[in-house]
Amino acid sequence: MEMCFKILLQEKRVTQRELFYKLLCVSPDCFSSQLQVNRTIQDVVSLLRCSRFSLGIMASSRGIVAGRLLVQEPDKEMVDCSECGSSGYAISGDLNLLDRLVMKTDARYIIIVEKHAIFQRLAEDRVFNHIPIILITARGYPDIATRFLLHRMSRTFPELPIMALVDWNPAGLAILCTFKFGSIGMGLEAYRYACNVKWLGLRGDDLQLIPEESFVSLKPRDLQIAKSLMSSETLQEKHREELALMVQSGKRAEIEALYFHGYDYLGKYIAKKIVQANYI
Repeated sequence: MEMCFKILLQEKRVTQRELFYKLLCVSPDCFSSQLQVNRTIQDVVSLLRCSRFSLGIMASSRGIVAGRLLVQEPDKEMVDCSECGSSGYAISGDLNLLDRLVMKTDARYIIIVEKHAIFQRLAEDRVFNHIPIILITARGYPDIATRFLLHRMSRTFPELPIMALVDWNPAGLAILCTFKFGSIGMGLEAYRYACNVKWLGLRGDDLQLIPEESFVSLKPRDLQIAKSLMSSETLQEKHREELALMVQSGKRAEIEALYFHGYDYLGKYIAKKIVQANYI
């Protein structure tokens, strides 16, 4: 708390990693690992009932956006996210800046993409020219900044449904649930940036599209994640049924398996799902 107080007095922002190294120098007996610092930050957030950002702790972001979204940072030019190429528009870790973004869109849907490589393929194919969508990815498990921006978009454009495209495995569902319900590891902040996310795919009814050779056996880590999800009271029944099917079959499938139908198939797959309202 003393370190955070000094950071705020200097009107600075630090990442959790930077804070760890600073504490390692001044209080090596108290903090010997990043995990200790992370947990202590969570305790302080719970104690003071505030956000970590209000303590001067900045999120480090891996998130990117592409598609039919115009964003303007304070005192800067408007950026067209459809013209950012396959690398997309990088989401800042500064939540204060994200909160002040001016955003405009003519999109009809927001699609969360689990994997960076799939995001790049969709952006490169410019699927948003054919389907009015905004693409967003955190390149795996979502960081706070990506969740914050998605939550901000859901408030700015409340009429836009948010859908997730994830692998058919327990980790894919866990990523969807983190966007939908928040992260248990975030303590009191867990539900702050939760959004109403629909599950577009991959799901059990898509397995017929995937060749048998593309399925991979579930690993012990998958079963561990599945067990954790099953014990969650927030998991809705249809999600629970999908998870049970994964465990029962002992198999997992990745989004890339759809490339069996051609590299341009992903865009067609998303369009068909949206038109048929085939999501849960």
